Formats: sequence, C-alpha cells, structure tokens
Amino acid sequence: MALAVVRDLREVRPPASPDELEQFEVDVLAGYVLARASAGVTDATIRGEISQLEQVRAWFERALWELEPPDADVYFGRVLRDARSGTRLARSQALRSYFDFLELRHKVELHALTGRVVECPIDEINRPRGAKDAKLRIPPRADELSAFFAGWREELVSCRKFGPSARNYTAAKLMADVGLRVNELRNLDLADIKWELGRFGKLHVRVGKGAHGSGPRERMVPLLNNADRTLRWFIEDVWGQFDDDHLRYGAPLFPSERKRGDGSCGRVGYDALRASLVAAAGTHLPAWSGRLTPHVLRHYCASQLYLDGVDLISIQEMLGHSWVATTMRYIHVHRTRIEDAWIAGQQRVATRLGGLSL
Repeated sequence: MALAVVRDLREVRPPASPDELEQFEVDVLAGYVLARASAGVTDATIRGEISQLEQVRAWFERALWELEPPDADVYFGRVLRDARSGTRLARSQALRSYFDFLELRHKVELHALTGRVVECPIDEINRPRGAKDAKLRIPPRADELSAFFAGWREELVSCRKFGPSARNYTAAKLMADVGLRVNELRNLDLADIKWELGRFGKLHVRVGKGAHGSGPRERMVPLLNNADRTLRWFIEDVWGQFDDDHLRYGAPLFPSERKRGDGSCGRVGYDALRASLVAAAGTHLPAWSGRLTPHVLRHYCASQLYLDGVDLISIQEMLGHSWVATTMRYIHVHRTRIEDAWIAGQQRVATRLGGLSL
C-alpha cells in the first residue's frame, strides 16, 4: 500500500518582517482603544488601561502577545512584588482585557503572522489576589470640623484675595455638608442650582462618577446642612467678583481667576481646591495637617448623616454610590451608637427574663 501525498491548499505566507509586526502591533492597540470606546468605557479609563499596558511592554521589550505565564510570574512575582495591591490588580486586569481582545479579534491573523497561539499569561495560578487598596478614612469629629470652618471663615475677613479664598471655602463646605467630589464640584454651573426643588433646593450633579468606567452619572443632591445658605451667600456676595453675567449659558458655579479669550471665566482647577484645603487644615486644624482631603470630608458627610438618623439607602442615593455596601464603608461613627444599641438589647433581654421569673 502506497502513502498518499496530502497537500495543504491554504495560502503559504512568508514570515512577517519586523517592520510589519511593529505596524501590526500599533494597529492592534488602536483597534483595542476603539473597541473599548465603543463599549462605552470613558476616555480616562481607556487612558489608564493603555498606561498599564505600556508599562508592561516597556519591561518586556517585546510585543505583548509574546507574554507567557512564566513571564507574568516573573513580572508580578518579582518586579511588582512590593507594589501596592491596587497597582498589581489594575495591571493584571488591563492585560486580561487586552488578551481577551487579541483572542476574539486577532487569533487567526496572529497565528498566520507569527505562528503563535494567543494565550493570556494571567491564569488562575498567578492571578494577583486581593482587592484594591482601601484605606479606612475616619473623618474628624463634628466639633473639630466646626472649629475648622469657623477659623477659616474668620480668615476671610482679612485675607489678601477674598474672592478665591471664599470660593475655596464654599467648595470645602459643600464637600462636608452634601458629600460632593472635587470633580463634581468644579463641573457645576450656576444653572445646576435648582432652588425650586425640594424643601431646601437641590444641585443637579451632571458629572457624577460612573461605575467601572461607564461614564458620568447624573443625580440630584438636596442642599442639606444649611448648604443652601452657604450657596446663596457665595452667589450674592462673592461670585460677582469673578464674572458679572449670572445669566450666561454655561457659567461655572466655581470660576477660576483666569479669563478666557472671550473675557469670561473658566472653571476652577482640581489643584486649587485641594491645595486650599490642605493650607486651611494646616492653619485651623493642625491635628489633621496633611490628612484632611476632599474624600475625608465626603466620609464625614456620610457619617454625620447616619448619626442624624438618615437611612443608608438615602445616603447611598445622595453620595451617588452604585451599591449600598460601598456606602457602608463610608460610615464611621464617633459616638456610642453601636454600644447604646447593644445595651438596649441587653436591657430588653433582662426585662423578658425578669417577666419569666415572676
């Protein structure tokens, strides 16, 4: 019996040149960015993922599709051994997403070009464990923060630049009173104050933080804790020092001192609000110098609302959290709420047992 000659009818492609592979790598990355954008992932999240991939690429010095599990073992087990868990997880997730894209879109093409079968180097054995770093941000007590804002308010009387100082003070008060984030604050317009809504008025937060890179989520935030009075004072006595047209479309609630080309004011920057809070804490709350941040004020707001009897679901809605479990991590009580509840429970048990003994 003779052996039959089997011929492969597929097109024989010569090995790709280094230049072709380099161009293909660029095209794949561009396609990945477009695919993530089409899924609704925000630009900031995409930039973060690309940054993570570029750092791995710089270490590996070859195309990422050549990464294998032993390479990932070395990278995460040695290079990133002492890195923060959040960094390790973010880099691992970026690699997994990128290799998902390669397997779904370019597996056949990559095999034809390089002879390699795409395989994600992150598997169940070497996948970084744990959660992102989550520091316990226990905020100052109510009396401490009250003294802090009182001292800052008195400073406004004699400060050199009243307008910017009063703006920064008002922004910090809103962080503590209604739990807004810095980005949410600086993106507010004058028109976003809805005085006619609710009992105190509400803020239309148009650029709320989205979950998992889903993009901004809007919400309405009631002006509790006298935040309405603070805003009225700012608009009536301070805002005009930046701009004189309250009716201008898109006029920012918290303007910058710098003028744009048309003579109007832009929005205040992140750094200005953060730096002013740090400076004020150093002066009026030295015990919290270097530790009082916008996010700590947000934790303070959640804790105070809870102490005042507001339920967790309402606090979740106010802060714009997707899950109530996230809101629970923001609750830090300085008072004896848990202890009092425990004592009350013990008293109820004692009362029932006393009734049985009779």
